[in-house]
Amino acid sequence: MQFRTLGKDGPRLSVIGLGTWAIGGGDWKFGWGDQDDEASVQAIVRAVELGINWIDTAAIYGEGRSERMVAKAIEAIPKADRPLIATKCGRIAIGGGEIGKCLRRQSILAECEASLKRLNVECIDLYQMHWPEPDEEIEEGWQTLVDLQKQGKVRHIGVSNHSQTQMKRLQSIHPITSQQPPYSLIARDIESEILPYCRQNEIGVIVYSPMGKGLLTGSFTAERVASLAAKDHRSRDPRFQPPELEINLAFVESLQEIATGLGWTVAELAIAWTLRDSVVTAAIVGARSPEQIEKTVTAGDKFLDAANLEKIRVAVDLRGQQLATFRK
Repeated sequence: MQFRTLGKDGPRLSVIGLGTWAIGGGDWKFGWGDQDDEASVQAIVRAVELGINWIDTAAIYGEGRSERMVAKAIEAIPKADRPLIATKCGRIAIGGGEIGKCLRRQSILAECEASLKRLNVECIDLYQMHWPEPDEEIEEGWQTLVDLQKQGKVRHIGVSNHSQTQMKRLQSIHPITSQQPPYSLIARDIESEILPYCRQNEIGVIVYSPMGKGLLTGSFTAERVASLAAKDHRSRDPRFQPPELEINLAFVESLQEIATGLGWTVAELAIAWTLRDSVVTAAIVGARSPEQIEKTVTAGDKFLDAANLEKIRVAVDLRGQQLATFRK
């Protein structure tokens, strides 16, 4: 497992972090379908055994369920081996299956206290603003995180899903330790502005959905997508809908050829690709069972050479051309 320092003076992280979005279950707006809590706990414990030293979660995942599962798993891990915990604020359950967006001071203070209690910790290792919404509240939210850091309730503070312009606004208040954006072979928007800005300003980048919510694992077919439960938000994701789905599945087939030549899985290839540049500190890899993380953690010590990166680029460009044609 490789390790990299998060930003200028953040913690030393394994390049694979365990993501717990899916273990929040399916009983909330952006759930992943039904989930067994015992399997969730076992997945977290196994991830740490395999060398992962940090867990990513959020208060809104399962409306607190993911944080509770993280706490339960940590109790089963020897104190000396316990991982760092990153969680987020700014998204709150408001009933009726809806999610509120609030970065006001009192709301974040209440969220932090609730997360500390659910996680059963005295200090959160990395606390992040989940989304920059409402935009007019991001300065107030960021100042609140700064104050929580001064109070010793959080060690490091970062943002998630923020634009370059929004990060500039916050940097004028207090340096950002990290940015958490989506990034994968099918979601590359951050390459033009976010990654260069983070590199220039020594902001760590921890990317989420490096496997494209499962599309880049090689395990999806049109039939499997059609069978996704209504509780699984991917059933409503355009990338999982025709005709984009067919383009994505064909793209995965081309990646499979490259992965097979390396003796890797498509998932390993997809994750290693996001880590090819050191500006990305780590990739968040979700798992709902010990078996899943066992299959993907191995990407943490894999490297892509120039020849295979070029093959991937060709496949990516072809997908882009096909999407452009479809969207005309």
